[in-house]
Amino acid sequence: MTQIEDTTREMRIDPDTVGGGYFKHAVYNHWDPYEDIEQELLEQDRKRLVESEELDESAFGDLMQTVALFGAGEEAVTEDLAPLMLTLDDINDQMFVSSQIYEEAKHTQFFDRYWREVILPVAEERGWEQVAPTDQRFFLDGYIELFDRTEEAMETLLTDDTPENRVRAYCHYHLVVESVLAQTGYYGITSSMSERGSDDVAKEDLPHLDGLVKGISFIRSDEGRHVGFGMQKVQAHLAEDGVDEQIVRDTLQELMPLVAETVSATDEVINPLPLVDYASEKLTRRIEIITDQQATIPDVEELVALDDEPAAAD
Repeated sequence: MTQIEDTTREMRIDPDTVGGGYFKHAVYNHWDPYEDIEQELLEQDRKRLVESEELDESAFGDLMQTVALFGAGEEAVTEDLAPLMLTLDDINDQMFVSSQIYEEAKHTQFFDRYWREVILPVAEERGWEQVAPTDQRFFLDGYIELFDRTEEAMETLLTDDTPENRVRAYCHYHLVVESVLAQTGYYGITSSMSERGSDDVAKEDLPHLDGLVKGISFIRSDEGRHVGFGMQKVQAHLAEDGVDEQIVRDTLQELMPLVAETVSATDEVINPLPLVDYASEKLTRRIEIITDQQATIPDVEELVALDDEPAAAD
């Protein structure tokens, strides 16, 4: 049996580090996908979808695709993050990434609950086709390729853990999937299914789905921490390990067409052009901050603020 020996005799957990601070924030901002999303809200969503005169089967199909894409995406990132935790050597970073995996699992659970308690009952009541969220019809080639590339970038760390490959992994996972794709999609949902966001995004007068939007608000707040952690780590690798910033630019720009294809998928109920512009602007801003050694990553409270509210960070 291997004996663990620490010869430093120092306190290993430091809440003032990037990972330690984000972990503490995650603990104090915990939410439960069952307890904190009231049953009454989901019943209200279901009732509004059943009674909506504007909603036809085609538009409902777009809503199903939206929920399916995000549910599958959360499941994928839950599975794909483990290699990073195995390669990190600081306990504070390991603790934060462990909390992130837990949060991704919670996000997966929320979308599964929404499918079971809202999507399937609405389809049944309106006499529309009932399908599982894993049905292949929902997943575009670009979406599949984006997550395949993310999985590959993470698994590379297990066999070739270099600063350059860590930067590529953070770029795929934290800066594209979490920051650009997910945040853009959630912005589209809140814009079209609540009073928040941009009126230019919604193409039809869809019912407000308060249960869906509340769950997404919790998820987006979690992902603000995830994005901030990735940005901090990439910026540090560029400044301290001499990683070429062109790796960041090339990786993010190579993945942008896959993001644009994905956010344009449900174009019957959401106008894709403002979302593509939103995603492009977010990507550009992330590159500007990360590649500028003098730039300050927004603090965690700014990062977890929603982009469709006045306090949100750019």
